[in-house]
Amino acid sequence: MPIRFSPQRALLLAATLATALAACPAAAQQSTPTPTPPPPTPNQPTSDAATKLRGINPPPFPMAADKLPTPQLKLPKGFKIEVFMSGVPNARSLRLGDKGTVFVSNRILDKVYAVVEKDGKRELKVIASGLDRPNGLAFHDGTLYIAEGTKVSKLEKIEDNLDNPPKPVVIYDQFPNHQSHGWKFIAVGPDNKLYINVGAPCNICLPPETNAQITRMNLDGSGSETYVRGVRNSVGFDFHPVTKELYFTDNGRDWLSEDLPNDELNRVTKAGQHFGYPYCHQGNVPDDQFGWGRGCSDYEAPVVLLGPHTAALGMRFYTGKMFPAAYRNAIFIARHGSWNKTTKLGGDVIVVKLNPDGSVKSWEPFMTGFLQDNNYIGRPVDVEVLKDGSLLVSDDYAGAIYRISYDGRRVAER
Repeated sequence: MPIRFSPQRALLLAATLATALAACPAAAQQSTPTPTPPPPTPNQPTSDAATKLRGINPPPFPMAADKLPTPQLKLPKGFKIEVFMSGVPNARSLRLGDKGTVFVSNRILDKVYAVVEKDGKRELKVIASGLDRPNGLAFHDGTLYIAEGTKVSKLEKIEDNLDNPPKPVVIYDQFPNHQSHGWKFIAVGPDNKLYINVGAPCNICLPPETNAQITRMNLDGSGSETYVRGVRNSVGFDFHPVTKELYFTDNGRDWLSEDLPNDELNRVTKAGQHFGYPYCHQGNVPDDQFGWGRGCSDYEAPVVLLGPHTAALGMRFYTGKMFPAAYRNAIFIARHGSWNKTTKLGGDVIVVKLNPDGSVKSWEPFMTGFLQDNNYIGRPVDVEVLKDGSLLVSDDYAGAIYRISYDGRRVAER
């Protein structure tokens, strides 16, 4: 049965409907949701100060030689710094070949470079490309080993073929694939095995069995095994020239606080040791999530703390003879510099001096000046000792390699 309205009621309904329709655009406009900010990084505090902290991206291109921060960089008396090579995009790990070739990796690009001398000048050659985060390099018996995100490859007799390098040959491809801490560092041990870090796939989590460790394998990629565990993200290690023990840097977790935890220098005294991650940080700070029911005394403590969030990366024992005797067998460590800290810390090269028993005697700044007015003008990544005893330092922010030399006469003249 049809519904009928009186003329008066029909007019009232029409007026109401017209008013509602007129209000719709305004209502729709008012109800448009305000864009929400992106979610914070996992585990990141929600305070205003914390949400303003962001990672530090390098300039899109390497700095020109005359723009490098060399004049601002400071060294102890008697030491001199010079530009060894400029124009090296994202210069990261350094390795020295038997014939004097300096090999340079990168992390955010896909290439490995060689610095060669020609007609009294240095030039940069691309020796491999199309790689996946080729951060790690090791050199042994004429072969360059490249540690990528998920695999290890090699270039045999590379110094004899720099003008026509062969394609890298993959010897191992079983690393887990993840972006967070997925890049590698690699070194050849005194036992002629390859040592490679496998970082935690997160800031803080209970890592899979395949992660948060240093592994080792034979030079042909066979026999892969876990060497030590509890290593969050090591991007630098070396073997003591006398005791042959492995020392490694490790980057502490983020977002616990601005001043905790410290990055670490650790010492391996036997295979199978556990260095605490994710349960305990810096040897004495239980994790607020995973430390319950566990004691820091259950894990290996670092031999020295390297400052909170300083991003301690590449390290080498100094085995040269150019520097004074006090530096012999000391450890040079490149601290890339903090990003998740309001007042930045690091951005330097420090030297750690050891006691005869391998424990740490002291550490002190060696190369400073990369951090100016709480901003970076460069960020050191790795170090390498040349045959003449001078020290190379890579800088992935400026895209350069510096050379540090020593002349005692400069001290006497002052």
